Amino acid sequence: MKVVAFNGSPRKGGNCEQALNFMGEVFNNNGIDFEIVQVGNKMIRGCLACYHCLQTGSSYCVQKDDVNEWIDKMVEADGIIVASPVYYGGISGTMKCFLDRAFLAAGHKLHHKVGASIVTARRSGALETFQQLNAYLNTMEMIMPTADYWNNLHGLNVGEINQDIEGIEVIQKLARNMAWIMKVIEASKGKIDPPETKPRTMTNFIR
Repeated sequence: MKVVAFNGSPRKGGNCEQALNFMGEVFNNNGIDFEIVQVGNKMIRGCLACYHCLQTGSSYCVQKDDVNEWIDKMVEADGIIVASPVYYGGISGTMKCFLDRAFLAAGHKLHHKVGASIVTARRSGALETFQQLNAYLNTMEMIMPTADYWNNLHGLNVGEINQDIEGIEVIQKLARNMAWIMKVIEASKGKIDPPETKPRTMTNFIR
């Protein structure tokens, strides 16, 4: 089994990456492969709303950059983590561009995968950012493990999150629960079929 984590921070080795590494240790101890993909320092444009991905059913974005490679990683993984620092009370810009495009193009292929989100913050905006990240996972019928608090850590300068003992404990618990759910799903294969999923009926509120 494998978990792939997408780091929305532009800072290589920053607090987001360090937080993900805490989770990675738990996964490795459970025999689960773990990979971090650096998103925040890449040149990624936003969604063009051309709907080419939906019209062709390709599951890929028409724009030629790293996003389609990352989509492949998401589809191949058993578990997905999305991580972002707080930027003005929300997701970092590059991370949102990636998520908008990837979940529109290939979200239907993520049904019933295990997904979690984590946030790093200097002070405020963590809960709002956490809810924004969770919205992507929730709309794709992903299975979202929990911890015993919201999945955020505090720190501004690189390494300051190491002082947030409670935050570290929360995401380690999240990783343990995520590993357990992945093992339960793996053990159920061939015994319990996943629930049937059907296309959503789109309703526009302007007639």
